[in-house]
Amino acid sequence: MKSKADVLLGLQWGDEGKGKIVDVLTPHYDLIARFQGGPNAGHSLEFEDVKHVLHTIPSGIFHPSKLNIVGNGVVIDPIILAKEIHKLTEKGMNVQVNLRISRKAHLILPTHRILDAASEAAKGHAKIGSTLKGIGPTYMDKTGRNGLRVGDTEAADFQLRYEFLRNKHIEMLRLYEFSDFNLPDMEKEWFEAIKFLKTIPTCDSEYLVNQALSENKKVLAEGAQGTLLDIDFGSYPFVTSSNTIAAGACTGLGIAPNSIGQVYGIFKAYCTRVGSGPFPTELFDETGERMRQAGKEFGSTTGRPRRCGWLDLPALKYAIMINGVTRLIMMKADVLSEFDNIRICTSYTCDGKNLDYIPYDTNQKVLEPVYIDMKGWKTDLTAFTEMNQLPQSFVDYVNFIEREVGVPIVILSVGPDRKQTIIRQPL
Repeated sequence: MKSKADVLLGLQWGDEGKGKIVDVLTPHYDLIARFQGGPNAGHSLEFEDVKHVLHTIPSGIFHPSKLNIVGNGVVIDPIILAKEIHKLTEKGMNVQVNLRISRKAHLILPTHRILDAASEAAKGHAKIGSTLKGIGPTYMDKTGRNGLRVGDTEAADFQLRYEFLRNKHIEMLRLYEFSDFNLPDMEKEWFEAIKFLKTIPTCDSEYLVNQALSENKKVLAEGAQGTLLDIDFGSYPFVTSSNTIAAGACTGLGIAPNSIGQVYGIFKAYCTRVGSGPFPTELFDETGERMRQAGKEFGSTTGRPRRCGWLDLPALKYAIMINGVTRLIMMKADVLSEFDNIRICTSYTCDGKNLDYIPYDTNQKVLEPVYIDMKGWKTDLTAFTEMNQLPQSFVDYVNFIEREVGVPIVILSVGPDRKQTIIRQPL
């Protein structure tokens, strides 16, 4: 009987800690596959006192016996990918052995990055907080049927295809009156990276993944960003350009909906957000700053300080519903250890009404969070490895969330290292 692919994704605005958990779960799988997003992702992993940040490559890459696939739904910047691979090679890894790149994955051109910067600059105060990696313009060319794919690099007329798309972008840049770039230098670096990219094995990933499932191999689909940044179901227009939800695994890897097994949803014990957009529980006071410093909440891709706030249950329930989450994973509980009092948003007040759901236009409506207060645990959790070691007030916090959302929390992360992980239920 054909096996099913499990999906792992973020339930908030990204930065939930997906990289660490994929690394923790990888020993249970044969194949790890990224299904959407691009180098705007920054998946951090820490082990043996070394921190690693991956932007394109799946987070299972540190397990040499496991196959890692960059799926068709991912957009690839060859320059960033080449740098990422070089760093891994310097650590003694041979990614040619256990990395495959889908021929159908789209390429980020230098002019995509320039268009991203020009578009964001033109928005002024209405900017969305783009990472300026060229993600949005690349997905626009994909849906506009103009894009270049990894497989196109094998074509005899690849240079002509590139020049056609580049020239179209240059015409668009004239409309923006944007000239802050050096295209010849950018192109030189890009084509050198394309040459290197051609040394990495490519594949028809939809066949590879489905073949693995038909052979009863275990597949884990790794998402990037978070549910609340989904192009359809996030806080539009302050979203990313892809489907970050479980359905995105189907289109981003070429697997059928009935091939999805467990859906692992990852969330922080509090909330963070990078860039613009609504954030009902955001803290602008000393408490928010303490959270930021304790959690080292600075973007692993951009370095920007993250906005911080208390856990938002209506948003979490929404993400669970959209994704069909079957198992939850709570991250960074150790960050809250220094607080006497922990708050959880259970609903909102909006236009004089109490809402337990996210309304349509969160950009215009003022959502005032309604909180309950819980006793803090005031205990360093980072050395704990078993549930029976945890303080009761922390266990109460976990149990309350479980009851409210109706989905079991199977893993608790109590520190950045892969060893600082408590498994509550068999995986």
